[in-house]
Amino acid sequence: MYGSVMAQVAQATIGNSEFDRDTAVALRDPGVPGVYDAELSAGWTIITAVNGGYLLALLGRALGDALPHSDPFTVSAHYLTPSAPGPAVIRTETIRTGRTLSTGQASLFQYAEDGTEVERIRVLATYGDLDALPGEVRTTALPPAIPAYRDCLGPSDGPAPIPGSSAITERLNIKLDPATVGWAVGAPSGKGEVRGWFGLADGRDADPLSLLLTVDALPPTAFDLGLTGWTPTVELTTHIRCRPAPGLLRVSITTRNLAGGFLEEDAEVWDSAGRLVAQSRQLAKAPLARG
Repeated sequence: MYGSVMAQVAQATIGNSEFDRDTAVALRDPGVPGVYDAELSAGWTIITAVNGGYLLALLGRALGDALPHSDPFTVSAHYLTPSAPGPAVIRTETIRTGRTLSTGQASLFQYAEDGTEVERIRVLATYGDLDALPGEVRTTALPPAIPAYRDCLGPSDGPAPIPGSSAITERLNIKLDPATVGWAVGAPSGKGEVRGWFGLADGRDADPLSLLLTVDALPPTAFDLGLTGWTPTVELTTHIRCRPAPGLLRVSITTRNLAGGFLEEDAEVWDSAGRLVAQSRQLAKAPLARG
């Protein structure tokens, strides 16, 4: 099945894809390590802001360059102000390095009209070598039950749920379980569940860096609760568990508690080999508009 799906799109490769180009960072001065220039692409916007998972991948790339280990293990991000397409600077700091793990922090800044820097997002992360991890797995977790790709629904199968930019959807290959898209036709289930198949539209396979995008790329579970509109992330922690196998990913996101105007979202990402490759939890502000 995976081969037939991926044959429908141009096959980009890891390191040579739109995602890689749009998350590229450039060391500002070889004599001053840890400071990178970047350009936030308008292609990854949703409604009015740049997607939080895309931003996480951008900072993740900078940290992978700055730290002695290249694979993200755990990344915790606090989103301080909305990001907009355009130039940005990422400042990294190495906090600790060890034989198997290294820890650092990074902040992304953009520029106000008067030229001053405004911090958009701050990250604390630990990196290592995923290929050096032992192969033993003990788990009670099971991949989400999702209908076949051909039986799931994409953006072209229904009305646009919210106004504003949806540029990011053109860069993603998402097909959602019909049981979790009732909100698109005004009939949310109220369960707070969204699940489906996920890939990049150009066919690039997943890697640890793109998993940072994946955990925040599906429609928010608030839609399934009957709330539509921007659902801004306050904090997002992601765990990368292993390097994903080639092919489409299965993603499941759930919310169990909306209170005080905030909700949590728990995401699991499974690869084509049936392995749990990423997990995340985020706190987000609930939309004000009702569907």
